[in-house]
Amino acid sequence: MIHRIVFLALLALPFASQAHDPAQHAKANAPAISSEAKPAVAAADAFSAALQAGDLKRAGSWLADDVLILESGGAEHSKAEYLGGHATHDAEFLKGAHVQLQQRTAQATGDLAWVGSESELHATKDGKPMTVLSTETMVLKRGKAGWRIVHIHWSSRTKR
Repeated sequence: MIHRIVFLALLALPFASQAHDPAQHAKANAPAISSEAKPAVAAADAFSAALQAGDLKRAGSWLADDVLILESGGAEHSKAEYLGGHATHDAEFLKGAHVQLQQRTAQATGDLAWVGSESELHATKDGKPMTVLSTETMVLKRGKAGWRIVHIHWSSRTKR
């Protein structure tokens, strides 16, 4: 629960003082990665690369033990739960996919960071090519071992 509260607070920080200024609001919507968030983005990318390579042990090294992963109305409530089930299917799908990052925004405050990504995935299903539009939010926490993912939310749909 604490991760969700902190996540919501992090989302509000960059926008709280700009809520009524249209010029500032336009700047706030511009894609940006703060310099403080770059190490967290590197951790998120390392997780994604390991998952796409099918290296679940390495992918798991980037997840906090109590990670909360939400996708398609379902939830995994720990690293063990995700790696013991759904991660295998994710890795299998990503193995043959070409992922094109379209846009990314990331911010960090203290030991917490969030990374929002929009991607287009090109893959085949049942021998037919398909394009999937994907959005991803990751929340990361910095600890003694560096940045670790404490929350992931994935959402996707087939491109028409």
